[in-house]
Amino acid sequence: MPDLATLANVAEIAGSLTIVGGAAFGLAQLREFRVQRRQAVAVELMRAFHGPELANALNLIRELPDGASAELLRSRGREVERAAVMISTTYETIAYLVFREMAAFSMVRDLTGGLAIVMWRKLEGWTQAVRREQAQPSWAEWFEWLALQLARDSEHKEAHPAYERYADWRPR
Repeated sequence: MPDLATLANVAEIAGSLTIVGGAAFGLAQLREFRVQRRQAVAVELMRAFHGPELANALNLIRELPDGASAELLRSRGREVERAAVMISTTYETIAYLVFREMAAFSMVRDLTGGLAIVMWRKLEGWTQAVRREQAQPSWAEWFEWLALQLARDSEHKEAHPAYERYADWRPR
């Protein structure tokens, strides 16, 4: 029969193994939770871009020239300014999710990168005017940040649309 010291050593080893095993399991669960969270964010981003209200807003703003002034945008009516607010706040949220690493930059780039850059080009003048009028320099700050990040990213890579980049892709 083992002595008390041997039993204590075996118990200590078993306790250590339990702690190490629990920590490994906890890390695996945390990693899985992060994957699930990113997948949930991806689904929500896709839902945001399939709503008729955002589609209408994008269509209204798409008709503006790049660098449109606040006066020009407002001359098109309140509906156009509401569209500008909707687009700005939508991209504001998306950008913040990217910054906090809750949404992958690559996914946002592939889903809406070009559109975000175009919308920023059209709304930048209006955004600057709103910032001045409201004395709120942080208005649409994340939207601007995202557009700049996306533009910088596209400068460093060959910008080919998905239908060209993945022309040889086949489902598994």
